[in-house]
Amino acid sequence: QVPLVESGGGLVQAGGSLRLSCVASGMTFKQYTLGWYRQAQGKQRELVATVTSADNTNYADAVKGRFTIARENVKNTVYLQMNSLRAEDTGVYSCNAKGFGLDYWGKGTLVTVSS
Repeated sequence: QVPLVESGGGLVQAGGSLRLSCVASGMTFKQYTLGWYRQAQGKQRELVATVTSADNTNYADAVKGRFTIARENVKNTVYLQMNSLRAEDTGVYSCNAKGFGLDYWGKGTLVTVSS
């Protein structure tokens, strides 16, 4: 298993911002498609945003214009900048790396947005 370690979650008021980070090790990081997913309590995990090896990004409609995904290959890190947070953004955010038929997940970091 390739470890993906997330950080940056926490408690924030509605309208606030957080930046999540995910650091990978033991992989050819720059060749993977990276993503952030989230799971709210009692709901299925859903896609938040992805960034390909060519730096093409994709966002869920619910976060477009508020969240930004970015990768920094020299640091083996992918970020999720979250602005204008809403109560419905609350959940466990997990990092994902896909490539070469492989699929890796981090353990997740909890984001709680208070209204």
